[in-house]
Amino acid sequence: MLDIFRGLKNLIKVRRVHIDSPVFRLHYSITVMILLAFSLIVTTRQYVGNPIDCIHTKDVPEDVLNTYCWIHSTYTLPSAFGKIVGLEVPYPGVDNSRNSGDQEKKYAKYYQWVCFCLFFQAILFYAPRWFWKSCEGGKITTLMMDLDVGICSEGERKHKKRLLLDYLWENRNNHNWWAYKYYLCELLALLNLVGQMFLMDRFFDGAFLTYGLEVIEFMDSDQEDRIDPMIIIFPRMAKCTFHKFGSSGEVERHDAVCILPLNVVNEKIYIFLWFWFLILGFLTTLVLLWRLLAIASPRTRVLLLNRRFRLVSREICETIVRNTRLGDWFLLVTLGENLDSLVFRDVLTDLSVKLKHEHDMGA
Repeated sequence: MLDIFRGLKNLIKVRRVHIDSPVFRLHYSITVMILLAFSLIVTTRQYVGNPIDCIHTKDVPEDVLNTYCWIHSTYTLPSAFGKIVGLEVPYPGVDNSRNSGDQEKKYAKYYQWVCFCLFFQAILFYAPRWFWKSCEGGKITTLMMDLDVGICSEGERKHKKRLLLDYLWENRNNHNWWAYKYYLCELLALLNLVGQMFLMDRFFDGAFLTYGLEVIEFMDSDQEDRIDPMIIIFPRMAKCTFHKFGSSGEVERHDAVCILPLNVVNEKIYIFLWFWFLILGFLTTLVLLWRLLAIASPRTRVLLLNRRFRLVSREICETIVRNTRLGDWFLLVTLGENLDSLVFRDVLTDLSVKLKHEHDMGA
């Protein structure tokens, strides 16, 4: 398990240069790593281990029955979940189905697709990051010019600061579209998260959206009255019906009870994902609300710039925000996340002087 996570960490390595927010990085780094790790775990158990084990008769070979039930899916009887185990039924969801129609059976058809679904989810979580990298085009890395490294001669540092200041001055008020593209990527990340919740709800026949709440309710209820929601969605034992021709040419029916050890893993994976997606969605919504507030209120931009970079005085922050547009503010905040704090303070100070001088001349 640890080796899998180490390998995925190297695969999805977050760069030293940060071009996005910490919450956005949770989408394409931690979440993608979690989904890929779960996909590898399920794949290993599914194709290397024994994902299904059916109780068979001598008339049907064990391998044939296991393969058939795995491919054509097993089923449970929802009416049997409320019956007493050991008296009325041998296991929750397992009962006599001879008089039951297909409408009364709940087929579990997702077993073979869990590993692929998790992998597909990982790709979707990385998509907004890929789009933003394409739009960003290495701008922050180019503008940094290694000014985040403390080991640099004074003359070289002054030259690089002058180059950065010249770019910010000559290209002021031209970064709005660049900033809005990033905000769009954050919105896409949230829409992807919400969409995946509904995708998994569809995948599990409408049982995923309330899955976590039902598990919490199950943990708090009395042991005698509660029905485990995890074994309803992920049955650990289910039934399978196999038909074959008998010796006289008549169709024979063979009912088998199958143990599904893979579902013990699946139920833990999806209860974790339910809570993780809930937390991630909450954090992303807060970030987007902050974005909307920053777009609508210049005063908020001043506050965020001043609180984030303590070495920069409030007067300088007010001068910059008052004489630039939203895209310039976003570019400066992103640069400040990566540059040396003293270098960033000097650049903002010089920029505010030039902006104030231009404003005074215009007045």
